[in-house]
Amino acid sequence: MYRTIALAFIVVTFAQNALCGQFDWPQWQGPDRTAHSKETGLLQEWPKDGPPLAWKIKGLGGGDSAPSIAAGRIYAMGNSGEDEVVWAFSEKDGKEIWKSRLGSAFVQRGMPQSKEGPGATPTVDGDRLYVEGMGGDVSCVQVSDGKILWQKNLQTDFSGKIPTWSFRESPLIDGDKVIVTPGAQDAMLVALDKLTGKTIWKTEMPASPAGESSGQAGGRGGFGGRGGGAAYSSPIAIDFEGIRQYVQLTAKGVFGVAATDGKFLWRYDRPANGMGINISTPLYHDGRVFASSAYGAGAGLAKLSKDGNGGVKAEESWFSKNLENHHGGVVLIDGALFGANGGNGGGYAVCLDFQTGEVLWNEKDADKRRLKKGSVAVADGRIYYRTEEGPIVLIEPSRKEYLERGRFNQPDRTDKPAWSHPVIANGKLYIRDQDTLFCYDVKAK
Repeated sequence: MYRTIALAFIVVTFAQNALCGQFDWPQWQGPDRTAHSKETGLLQEWPKDGPPLAWKIKGLGGGDSAPSIAAGRIYAMGNSGEDEVVWAFSEKDGKEIWKSRLGSAFVQRGMPQSKEGPGATPTVDGDRLYVEGMGGDVSCVQVSDGKILWQKNLQTDFSGKIPTWSFRESPLIDGDKVIVTPGAQDAMLVALDKLTGKTIWKTEMPASPAGESSGQAGGRGGFGGRGGGAAYSSPIAIDFEGIRQYVQLTAKGVFGVAATDGKFLWRYDRPANGMGINISTPLYHDGRVFASSAYGAGAGLAKLSKDGNGGVKAEESWFSKNLENHHGGVVLIDGALFGANGGNGGGYAVCLDFQTGEVLWNEKDADKRRLKKGSVAVADGRIYYRTEEGPIVLIEPSRKEYLERGRFNQPDRTDKPAWSHPVIANGKLYIRDQDTLFCYDVKAK
């Protein structure tokens, strides 16, 4: 009987996963958390007025939560009245399938920015959906009908301290685990059983060894900051020298832990700013970890290597003030980093060499600037760049110069900054502006 039940579970899970399309966008920053879509056959240049609008819908509620797309459905979070909710819509036409209340809407006090609603992107894993609310509620939701299967809270269950602008990360699913960041000293990162919500392990963060420079594994003392150790970034999973790791940028720096037991492995603090406002997701490639933040910090690349005791250490390869990425993210294409440099307001697009940090080009000249600060995603050899002020731009990546291949202005712009990242899935471009979701057809005809 037990074998039959187990086999049935495997078949159902396989069937659910099989429904996910090859070009879906099932979580934050796409299939691999690199902001790269695997899709091809898209427009390489946009018409004068931009790609055609397929449909638009209202009713998402307030917030900057970018959508996820999987198995014919779109999922998004928002604050609807006094409730924090997650929605499921039809990918075909945007019609509502279900709406689930997660709890009371979190009231962000003190800071006016991004208080309208959640900033996390739902993570789809087979027949379940994982979301994280502003107050730290981590919920496992049934994709068929929105039923909540379990909930944990990063504050009450793990003594996490809420960051100034609330919890903003998107949960990471890896194997049987959900990875989230309470930011407590004895629970900086935690792994939960994705089926039950039970704690598998917690990461205790050590203080920085005395005498270390900020370009090495530490340099700023223990993790903490204004609200605690959590910032606003989302974790990634990497494989290095046979060791599966989870990498996260927190209030004090970027660090890696062992996936098996949460054991602390290494840390690199310099890309984190002193205010703990560290937002963009780290990037991993070829044994190196890249991270960046604004507010006087910058961008740094750390090379990982095995130490003499069988552990892992991180040593700085380069650091640059020419890429202070606020929250729009950075993408890696053909050995070059593309993103935005700048903190509050303004800013401009830049391109740096991944290996050396050399500036290859930038839009720094204010009189000739064509591209201000924004968020990025990649599909079919093009960068989709959404400026903070609203215009959406298509860019051909080049190490030599800025090459624009189209732009348009989203209609019905709110007066809020355009902070929700662009999403590309199955021939469509999704742009969220608070309560409204726009769907554009970017498939080449």
